[in-house]
Amino acid sequence: MSEQDLILGAAAGAVLLALCAMFWLVDQRRRNEARVEALRERVRELEAGAEAAQASVEAFDSVLLAVEDGHASLTSGQESLTACAAALGLPPAADPQAVVAALMRADPDHARRLRALFERGEACAFEVQGPGGAVAVEGRAAGALAWLRLSAVVGQDAGLPTAPRFAAFLDARTTPAWISAADGSPVWVNAAWLAATGAATLDEAADKGLSFDKGAESLASEAANLGSRRQSLRWTTLDGRRRALQVTAQPLDGGGVGVWSDDVTETEELREALKRHVEAHDETLNHIADAVAIFGEGKRLIFHNTAFAELWGLEPAWLAERPTHGEVLDRLRQRRRLPETADYGKWKAAELDRYEDTSSGPDDLWSLPDGRTLKVGRQPHPMGGVVLLFSDITGELRLKAQYNAQIQVQQATLDKLNDAVAVFGSDGRLRLHNEAFELFWNVSGDQLEMAHDFEGVVELCVRRLHDMNFWRELKGRVADPDPQARAPISGEVKTSDSRIVVYQSRPLPDGATLIAFADVTDARKLESALADRSAALAEAERLKRDFVGNVSYELRTPLTTIIGYSELLERSGENLSERGRGHAAAVRTAATQLARSIDDVLDMAQIDADEMALDLADVRVADLLNEAAERWAKEAEAAGVTIKIEHPDDIGLLRGDLRRLTQTLDHLTENAVRQTPPGGTVTLAARRGLGEVQLQVTDTGRGIPFHVQAHIFDRFVGRERGGPGLGLALVKALVELHGGWVALESEPGAGATFTCHLPEAAQGAAGHPELKF
Repeated sequence: MSEQDLILGAAAGAVLLALCAMFWLVDQRRRNEARVEALRERVRELEAGAEAAQASVEAFDSVLLAVEDGHASLTSGQESLTACAAALGLPPAADPQAVVAALMRADPDHARRLRALFERGEACAFEVQGPGGAVAVEGRAAGALAWLRLSAVVGQDAGLPTAPRFAAFLDARTTPAWISAADGSPVWVNAAWLAATGAATLDEAADKGLSFDKGAESLASEAANLGSRRQSLRWTTLDGRRRALQVTAQPLDGGGVGVWSDDVTETEELREALKRHVEAHDETLNHIADAVAIFGEGKRLIFHNTAFAELWGLEPAWLAERPTHGEVLDRLRQRRRLPETADYGKWKAAELDRYEDTSSGPDDLWSLPDGRTLKVGRQPHPMGGVVLLFSDITGELRLKAQYNAQIQVQQATLDKLNDAVAVFGSDGRLRLHNEAFELFWNVSGDQLEMAHDFEGVVELCVRRLHDMNFWRELKGRVADPDPQARAPISGEVKTSDSRIVVYQSRPLPDGATLIAFADVTDARKLESALADRSAALAEAERLKRDFVGNVSYELRTPLTTIIGYSELLERSGENLSERGRGHAAAVRTAATQLARSIDDVLDMAQIDADEMALDLADVRVADLLNEAAERWAKEAEAAGVTIKIEHPDDIGLLRGDLRRLTQTLDHLTENAVRQTPPGGTVTLAARRGLGEVQLQVTDTGRGIPFHVQAHIFDRFVGRERGGPGLGLALVKALVELHGGWVALESEPGAGATFTCHLPEAAQGAAGHPELKF
């Protein structure tokens, strides 16, 4: 290649290189211009932001300081810096470094927090109180710089805490507090709220759907919708214990609802306890018999028990309307249930004036028109008003009057007793004594009243009875509470004037003891005389029995001989004249009658000695009558008397002693035959009654005079009619021995009827001892 080609090539390359450089420079310039424009735009934006930041800082009266290596510089808020300096007591022209130094000098804790911010970048927030006001400090770290935001709090806002301090204050509360949105959901909560729900943060609680109390959230929503404060008592569990919280929801300025709670568990428990106490108190008052009414400070009825409504007959519905005291009195007066008074208005005013009296006055007695008597008590109520107590003492007064009358009757009765009586209480005091007690111990009533107790009475009585052991034993009966010691006792003692005294003690139901003394000196003498006389009578009775037995024995032997020889003489035939045989028959009859009389005497003596026993057996009543009629047929025929027998066919059996029943009929038949004139009739009859058999002997003789009938069954009365004198008495004794009785019906000139009422079976007491079962 030639040199020219090389030059041309080099020139072309140079031209191309120049063109490339030119194009590159143009492109670089265009890029630089775009970058410059972008930087200018950024500068404009930064300037706008700085101006906005400056404006915002100045708008909120705050100053922003940048601290680097301990040196503070003002970033914005010159006026606010001047206000902070004034609040801290610095000159208005103080620089930022002086303000920071003043903040550190205000409190050691503040200095510690600021150094932690400058050295380690720890955020802080606190409030410094200076001579001219307060300065709120917030510190944050960004890169190598520490930023301080200062706000001066002066004037009426000087006492207000900052938001962090207020949040710390709410966190210090032991009960939940939070701020809710309009729908009731919490947007800020304190530590107690988180502890109650078991969440670490509000976001965690929201994620898990935890809530402190749905009712409290509804209350917050209700407060937001109504725009007014709402309160509600909520029971919930805190720290494992059921607590009562008074939840308050208050709408806040700027939106949201502030909700806080107060622990009122103790108050509610006290309220419940008071409520139960009041209910128990009311229930107790409703069960007492006295009427109770409580009127409050406004003189209006606030409580009454059931007895109050029943006592006055007031309607429960009307009382439930809580009438005033005056209205109650007016209604009672309309129904005539108050004491009658001449000036009701004055009486009512006096009753209502008692509300002013703070002391409990004496009880009044009201006499009502219906005859009742009420005791009225008034007491000031501890919570104001008056408590009225009405007691119906009508029965009490009646009982008291009856008791007083009974005491008077008792005293009068004791005074009429001959025994000396004294009553001592369980405390040993003399309660009662009669006049005989004073006379017995020769003491006066005044002396006994001064003596008072048992010891004093003993001092008055010991002059007549010196035995102190006796008095000590009596004292034990009076004062010893042991039931065995209070057992009744009795005995005899001898006084110094040789009287024999019988004493006895008796415990009374009321714990008192009655002691009685009686002078039995004369009685003992009389008892001794009676004992001697009784012994003499017993000896006489024994002698009588012996005499009767001996005489009867001695008489029976010759009588048997007389009767035998008289019968022999009657049968001697022609050897004895008719007249002689008549005399012999008369002798036999007289001897037989004498033997029967002796038997009657012996029987009566045996009955008197209670030695006769019945030989009980079944006796045919018809046979008993027929045999009696056969035995006395000859004598009746000789006397011209007819014997008749009357009885029903079914008369049956009688349980008794055949021998003694035969003896009874013989005496009655003999007596009837002898008292009946010739041509007369003697009727032997029997009939059954209610549980008995009646044996009757009726004659048509001359009858028995009325003055003799009352004593006809007495011994020896029968002699007036010519009888032996013991027959009817023996009849009565034998019938009674069977457990029956004898009746007489007679009129002079119309005969007589003797009726023996015999039980169908003789009683065991009248039979043999071995039959008593």
